[in-house]
Amino acid sequence: MKEKIVCITGASSGIGWATAHSFATQNKRLILCGRRKDKLEELQKQLDVDTIVLTFDVRDRKAVFEAFASLPDSWKQIAILINNAGNAHGLDPVQTANIDDWDAMIDGNVKGLMYVTKAVLPQMLEAKKGQIINLGSIAGKEVYPNGSVYCSSKFAVDAFTNGLRIDLNPFKIRVSAVHPGLVETEFSEIRFKGDLERAEKVYKGIEALTAQDVADAIVYMASAPERVNIADLVILPTRQANAYVQNRKA
Repeated sequence: MKEKIVCITGASSGIGWATAHSFATQNKRLILCGRRKDKLEELQKQLDVDTIVLTFDVRDRKAVFEAFASLPDSWKQIAILINNAGNAHGLDPVQTANIDDWDAMIDGNVKGLMYVTKAVLPQMLEAKKGQIINLGSIAGKEVYPNGSVYCSSKFAVDAFTNGLRIDLNPFKIRVSAVHPGLVETEFSEIRFKGDLERAEKVYKGIEALTAQDVADAIVYMASAPERVNIADLVILPTRQANAYVQNRKA
């Protein structure tokens, strides 16, 4: 019997990259999705399992559907979808925020996740089985200062996940979300548009989660027996109590 196919968006770095490595240890077949083809191909070379690369931006609806339509028949039966692709841009109050940043976050974190889900769903519905794990955030549970739109996008992911679980319940498709707190990846570097000094301050004095910590949680959720759906999982660093309370070392 062929191993299950796992599709991971945002696989070119961070949590997606680590998740691909973790599923590879379970001998899963992997569809690696992202915008950076060179990075995806680099990852592909590191994995000792069957893989295929799809290069697209989740914000581009046409590109999303064309990418999944292009899959060979032997790769269409996706068993597990990890909706990991997303972004944060800026950390500003509403009155001074850049609207282009808002568009990037809403289009990537919300609409992009929905597009990929819609593209993958038909074969899961036909098979009456499958699993969808969405990457939320502690920011989708609690709003913090200057993060109103990023938080809004992650609240939307949480709401979409809950609604999707209800809609797909008759089809025995498991739907869940994992909501990390501080994770030390490229996240802050992207948020602050390459300002490394500002990005490093986000993690100063606190032992943040690693991408591997979150990948381990995702694999745990995916490895549960089919009768079990770990619907909602919040994972925080020990020194972080919620979205804005952190115990930082002096």
